[in-house]
Amino acid sequence: MLKLSGVIITYNEEDKIETCLQSLVGIVDEIVVVDSLSTDHTKAICQKYNVTFIEQAFLGYVEQKNFALSKATYNHVVCLDADEYLSETLKQSILNLKSNWVYDGYIAKRLNYFCGQWIKHTTWYPDKKLRVFDKTKAKWGGLNPHDSVKFFNKDSKAALLKGDILHHTYQSYSEFNQRVEKFSSISAESNFKLGKKAPVYKIILNPTWAFIQSYIVKLGFLDGLNGFIISVQTANIRFLKYIKLRELIKKNS
Repeated sequence: MLKLSGVIITYNEEDKIETCLQSLVGIVDEIVVVDSLSTDHTKAICQKYNVTFIEQAFLGYVEQKNFALSKATYNHVVCLDADEYLSETLKQSILNLKSNWVYDGYIAKRLNYFCGQWIKHTTWYPDKKLRVFDKTKAKWGGLNPHDSVKFFNKDSKAALLKGDILHHTYQSYSEFNQRVEKFSSISAESNFKLGKKAPVYKIILNPTWAFIQSYIVKLGFLDGLNGFIISVQTANIRFLKYIKLRELIKKNS
């Protein structure tokens, strides 16, 4: 029987981490938590679940998740964020893999809970994530803060699992605004380090397309006001990313 490691990174997640851990109990054979020196009760909650708890100053989203991956005992892993948990259907899908693992990795749809509502449209759903995989075949990549799992080999194959990763996102619009500001700054800095540019046409066209894609193409209007707010902020984060990148280029020229 194949064994699985559950891998999570945390920082001050006392309100959400227990639900995440509970969803992994009985599904994985060990749980590894890498914590960025939390100052709340995250550690105490994790210790109730007999996890391997490792404290590590934050290295960056991609870097921290790969560090956590390196601490997993088993090659086959289930990676979650602290504010995510497995649906009952997804739990069963993962359990079935323990006796019938075929592909290099497995994808799950992520269903997001935003300001009291499950968001079933916009670019937020189906938000497909490769989160169950063989760590000898893949690792975390992408540009901070938008990390994602990448296969080493372009010929690697993944299959879609039944069930959802349930994701509790923002409880208020103010919290969402703060995260958009934070993530757009991180994204601008990551792009600046890579020498990316921010031409005016990208500042205009990319946010415009982001809104159209989320609200119209992906039927965000069916999620009511929250669908509109998400679509506007999806455009806004791209707009902010480019103008902040432009500002960084100007300051360093």
